[in-house]
Amino acid sequence: MTPTQPPDGERKVTRDEVPGVEPFNQALKRHGLQLQRAHTHTLQVNVGLLCDLACRHCHLEAGPGRPEVMRRETMDEVIAFASRCRFQLIDITGGAPELVPHFGYLIEQLAPLTPKLILRSNLTALAAQERSNLLEICRAHRVAIVASFPSTHAGQTDAQRGKGVGERSVAMLRKLNALGWGLAGSSLELNLVANPTGAFLPAAQGETEARFKRDAERKWGIVFNRLFTFANAPLGRFRTWLETSGNYEGYMLKLSRSFNPCTVEGLMCRNLVSISWDGILHNCDFNIAAGLPFGGSPVHVSALNARPEAGTAIATGDHCYACTAGSGFT
Repeated sequence: MTPTQPPDGERKVTRDEVPGVEPFNQALKRHGLQLQRAHTHTLQVNVGLLCDLACRHCHLEAGPGRPEVMRRETMDEVIAFASRCRFQLIDITGGAPELVPHFGYLIEQLAPLTPKLILRSNLTALAAQERSNLLEICRAHRVAIVASFPSTHAGQTDAQRGKGVGERSVAMLRKLNALGWGLAGSSLELNLVANPTGAFLPAAQGETEARFKRDAERKWGIVFNRLFTFANAPLGRFRTWLETSGNYEGYMLKLSRSFNPCTVEGLMCRNLVSISWDGILHNCDFNIAAGLPFGGSPVHVSALNARPEAGTAIATGDHCYACTAGSGFT
């Protein structure tokens, strides 16, 4: 089954049976596990699906033609929520957040409300000259940058993200280093994220980080703080690619057979609440793509006066295998 997009833009994904793949909620029960919210200390804000790239692995199908972006009024409601509840970490993602109107305003208003503010960037959206002031804003507020960088081989990066993206990403990383991000002793944190370029699971994170650091410095003189490796969620454009390439069933089998019950306690959804561009709450960004709102029905951020309570059940689907395979997504 291919996910469809209703006229209102809300993504809906329903389960279809894959022979040999146990439903995720049954896998939890078989191991005597429940996926429930713990202490909520992280606020994730997805400001929209507009992006300058159309990456093959994107679970949200973000791209240049997507109209879903967070309005200024919704930004103000998110800011008010963050002011009421005060989170240890605020994590801004997209799409390409840099393309959203008033994004600099959002950074300036959220930064004083949290000890740490993260911008998730695809690197290329930061490169345009008209967004140079955004880098200045991020630097002034000590915003940590988490950048997508799937490979130190340009051809592999281009295969996943588009022709020429590897070279442009390297140029942006060099610029970030020149401004202080990722340097030893700097308070400007630069982390990279690498997702596999095909229908397979990521290699061990520690070994991959060591290789990336060695290759990036040797090839381009680039340094960074940490590298995170995550499995691709079988949603959105990545699911479509899996289906059209004949890899969907095999990939789901691979994910489900790699289920690690030890990852459940540390899953990010247990400590995070995610807000989509329209202000609706979810347990995570993947549940935004899956059309699974927090609590089972849409709740707007303006209706919350406190963080979600511990013990609340977390909506799941078979895409959750991507976060619990191997070392997991924590």
